[in-house]
Amino acid sequence: MRRRQLLAMAAAAPLVVAAPLQAAPGRRSRVRPGEPGWPSLAAWDGLKNQVDGHLLRPEALLAPCDRDARGAECRALLTSLQNPFFIGDQPSGTQVSGYLDAWTPAPSAYAVAAHSAAEVAAAVSFARRHNLRLVVKGGGHSYQGTSNAPDSLLIWTRPMRGVTIVDAFRPRGAPADQPAVPAVTAEAGALWIDLYDAVTTRAGRYVQGGGCTTVGVAGHIQSGGFGSYSKRFGTSSANLLEAEVVTADGVIRIANAHRNSDLFWAVKGGGGGSLGVITKVTLRTHDLPKLFGGAGGRIKAGSDEAFHRLVARFLDHYADTLFNAHWGEQVSVRPENVLKISMVSQGIDEEDAGRIWKPFFDWVRASPHDYTLAEQPYVYAGDARGWWDVAGMRRSGSRSMHYDDRPGASDTHGWWSGDQDQVSAYLHGYDSIWLPAALLARSSRASLAETLIAASRSMAVDLHFNKGLAGAPPAMLNAARDTAMNPDALGAFALAIIATGGLPQFMGLVGMKPDLEFARRNAARVAAAATVLRRLAPAAGSYLSESSYFNADWRRAYWGANYPRLARVKARYDPEGLFFVHHGVGSDAWSADGFERIA
Repeated sequence: MRRRQLLAMAAAAPLVVAAPLQAAPGRRSRVRPGEPGWPSLAAWDGLKNQVDGHLLRPEALLAPCDRDARGAECRALLTSLQNPFFIGDQPSGTQVSGYLDAWTPAPSAYAVAAHSAAEVAAAVSFARRHNLRLVVKGGGHSYQGTSNAPDSLLIWTRPMRGVTIVDAFRPRGAPADQPAVPAVTAEAGALWIDLYDAVTTRAGRYVQGGGCTTVGVAGHIQSGGFGSYSKRFGTSSANLLEAEVVTADGVIRIANAHRNSDLFWAVKGGGGGSLGVITKVTLRTHDLPKLFGGAGGRIKAGSDEAFHRLVARFLDHYADTLFNAHWGEQVSVRPENVLKISMVSQGIDEEDAGRIWKPFFDWVRASPHDYTLAEQPYVYAGDARGWWDVAGMRRSGSRSMHYDDRPGASDTHGWWSGDQDQVSAYLHGYDSIWLPAALLARSSRASLAETLIAASRSMAVDLHFNKGLAGAPPAMLNAARDTAMNPDALGAFALAIIATGGLPQFMGLVGMKPDLEFARRNAARVAAAATVLRRLAPAAGSYLSESSYFNADWRRAYWGANYPRLARVKARYDPEGLFFVHHGVGSDAWSADGFERIA
């Protein structure tokens, strides 16, 4: 669920034509500051000139508190760290504040705040020539910490925020008789709220993007890209028409179905930061449904037996009436015998939605001794064009969003109130599993209900129905099939997410120090719940953006049968392994920090 102002596009940098890089060299290590081979100050000055002065020396996000933990600057910072737009505007900012025993935010040694593809290309070439650890960041939402690396050169695309509506777009190199389609072009630093504002609020159309408004467009596409309405419109990667990509040789390339088609396929779900730096994307837009809406409530069962009946009844209701392109988002099966429903709809009016949900809620109300409505059920629908009208919500005083109230901030920047607990969160544990649609067969539902409840005894299980594409229209399934994402998503009715987190470690500065032993117990509970759930689908994959940092089977889990093809694309466009991220394509050739070649 979840938008920014229409900006003029920067002039396109000229494309450079060059053959892909050839054979990779033998074993080598990347250099760190202070080691032989680290660029001289004169070399850094040379890069600064190439990028029009946009070379930075980032400091740690908490540096003001390191200087004076009781000072006014530190107090203001701690307040600002509850604003995801503020975090994204900091070169060392990450939207979550770390992952237990996995990674901790750390500033790069230098950063290029890129304003153009040409500046990105200059930074890529500099890193290659000087054998530097390179890291790329747009929105900074990576739960895996892939946009964060100490002792590195950061390519920070946040300043590249242009968004342009294109009434009729035809990819370059396409045959003249290929119909042009409505589209939107966005630079790499644009956030989904920027596109929703331009495409939906202003232009009255729809673009498939992410749920959180502050997620970066380019990174989302490269991870696969689910949103609230993916059951109807597919993934963001499946809607990609063309991308501008800077590859490891410093060449700015156009990638689409007609030019560099192998690279085009790979960036559609192959993972951000592994294959190149996307600097611009063009996405198909769709007719906007007249109505967006939703339904929800929270039901507490009075006993384990009643909870089992409740979960089984909901699965019947979902399979029979909600398993289609109209409904998305999630339900949560919780340890305290609570079923929390938080779903969204498209193309259904409030009266019809009420009729759809009435049998289920009537069934609940018919057993007041077994069930308590901890949150009263609701059903609603409204003008889809106003769904991301942040400025309008701000004027009306709506509490559905929090607003970026910094001086000079856009009045179209806001984030959903339900996402607040994710801002600066410290992750304890995370896992995800695609659940095959076959589990919704009537003969399998009892086993599905039992397993969901068994898993929930350790940790809540959230079923994200929009992150499984089963039930989507055939055209959307075909488009998703032509991406690098794990094909398991196409046959899944939902993505089960088991995750938890807590206070960021920096809250220790105000006397709220996180309990790391408690966090480790939480991590163990996540693992236990995932183990139980995987009994239903032992070979099912995981969504790479929302998954365990410690997944040893990551190649199969993230990409399935697509991984060998991805590895061939990686070898062609980045044979030296310049681009490295944790559990990214080709990362097994390097040490965990990406500095030592091991294969």
